[in-house]
Amino acid sequence: MKGKLFLIPTTLGDTEIDQVIPNQIQRLIPDIKHFIVENIRTTRRYLKKVNREINIDELSFYELNKRTSPKDISSYLDVLKEHDMGIISEAGCPGVADPGADVVKIAHTKDIQVIPLVGPSSILLSLMASGFNGQNFAFNGYLPIQSGDRGKKIKQLDSRSLHEGQTQLFIETPFRNMKMLEDLLQNCNPATKLCIAVDITLETEYIKTMSVKAWKNNIPDLHKRPCIFLIHQEK
Repeated sequence: MKGKLFLIPTTLGDTEIDQVIPNQIQRLIPDIKHFIVENIRTTRRYLKKVNREINIDELSFYELNKRTSPKDISSYLDVLKEHDMGIISEAGCPGVADPGADVVKIAHTKDIQVIPLVGPSSILLSLMASGFNGQNFAFNGYLPIQSGDRGKKIKQLDSRSLHEGQTQLFIETPFRNMKMLEDLLQNCNPATKLCIAVDITLETEYIKTMSVKAWKNNIPDLHKRPCIFLIHQEK
């Protein structure tokens, strides 16, 4: 393979490009003509924000979603026999809580050079701002949807945090954020520290850490806002 596979970060929302995407990445993007993406429309919009001179019609896009098979991904990567290629996710860094990881896994089996580029990660930014243990942490993705199952999982994570000193991070579909918060307040130890990180890097960014007991009297509006929840309990 002659080409390189670049993992290209995007903004976490409607943020100024210069605020979160390094200049060297902005200079690199126009040189790449082939992209594996989650959503072609939003990727086109992002690329034009990076550089208005980019001719979108000259680019090739390969869509990546839950219906994309390993065989399809492998065929996408054939482009790398002659050209560089980029992966762009819907938000943040490809490959982290993102289907781009499936592409990278196959790329390694083909001895393709994979190059991760610096950009915003809501997971790391929320951890940085939480005040929690940054040496021992776990990102758990989405918790069970059913309230009973989710309650059990929250209690397990709360217990793990106490006994292992491990920070627990997880996310929820934005329209279910308020239900997630309700379940956290019901199932965590009142002394557990809960960090809520919303709209990270946006003008409406809100990041706050308090005890579960304190949160019960200070319920924020999280409805339909991208959010990460973190819990940590010390012995």
